Amino acid sequence: MRLCINIDHIATLREARGGVEPDPVTAAQICELAGAEGIVCHLREDRRHINDRDLRLLRETVKTKLDLEMAATEEIVKIAIETLPELVTFVPERRQELTTEGGLDVRGHKHHLGDVIKEMHRHDIEVSLFIDPKAEQVEAAREVETDKIEIHTGEFAGARNEREQLELLEVVRTSAKLARELGMGVNAGHGLNYLNVQMMCSVTEIEEMSIGHSIISRAVFVGLDRAVREMLALVR
Repeated sequence: MRLCINIDHIATLREARGGVEPDPVTAAQICELAGAEGIVCHLREDRRHINDRDLRLLRETVKTKLDLEMAATEEIVKIAIETLPELVTFVPERRQELTTEGGLDVRGHKHHLGDVIKEMHRHDIEVSLFIDPKAEQVEAAREVETDKIEIHTGEFAGARNEREQLELLEVVRTSAKLARELGMGVNAGHGLNYLNVQMMCSVTEIEEMSIGHSIISRAVFVGLDRAVREMLALVR
């Protein structure tokens, strides 16, 4: 199973003072040197953390894989085509949210998403859709011909007790199995941390995890290199 690191919150810390540090581009380099197999960043419409300069430099310096999380809007689609990340992950986006809340309604936006996915494919960019672990959304993702899905693991991560956590893990497992049966790759992310990630690793259909907040939080105490290596040890 591969581990990709979301560096958005390095940029969030920078923007808290409006200066130039800490630099998310430097953070990406540290993550790769520590063994991360991909870098994830979310270029939001309001540029609240990652900005255009960051994305440009990340494209120039990331050696593993760059995964650009984005809304399927005309402006950001144009930027993705100009930047050419290896992977784009379409996510829902609301300006008032603190972080991405819930998955895309693929079934309700099949026409638009299908058109945007075709445009990405014309430029040899792989596409993933961030969706809730629901059969109807997995099936809709197949219908719009995405390459991968990323299963939203937020409900699992927020489980109130072990019984609920195990039930929600099975929900994720069922959706992951369905996606693989339909020929799609499976990623997972949101709310995964040092305490719950190994349980999620039992879902063998998942090929890649995207983790950011918990790693950046631990890095405050132990440093980014060690925080990444500790998470890698758990995942592997």
